[in-house]
Amino acid sequence: QVRLVESGGGLVQTGDSLRLSCAASGLTFSNYHMAWFRQAPGKGREFVAAVTWDGYSTSYADSVKGRFTISRDNALNTLYLQINSLKADDTAAYYCTALSRWRALARAPNDYPYWGQGTQVTVSS
Repeated sequence: QVRLVESGGGLVQTGDSLRLSCAASGLTFSNYHMAWFRQAPGKGREFVAAVTWDGYSTSYADSVKGRFTISRDNALNTLYLQINSLKADDTAAYYCTALSRWRALARAPNDYPYWGQGTQVTVSS
């Protein structure tokens, strides 16, 4: 079975940095595009960043571009999200997702069939 397990969240202050990780199992990791979404209380699930199966192409939401970096290590079956210059508006549960490499990268959460349980990032201002 496909398992996606996020980690690395926590309580931080404005301006701090975090690195989130997503450990994948039960799938051939290099056969999947990967993405991060986030969801704040009372709000919808929001696209954050995506990376193609080979790591050579990335896409970012305007709100995070320049501060967040998505990457992957296919040898370790792990997806990463480096978050710098954290803002209060970054407070959310962050979710790891997987999409077949035979599909185009997408920004709609309904396009992603596999999800982790999320890791909470809370930024105090």
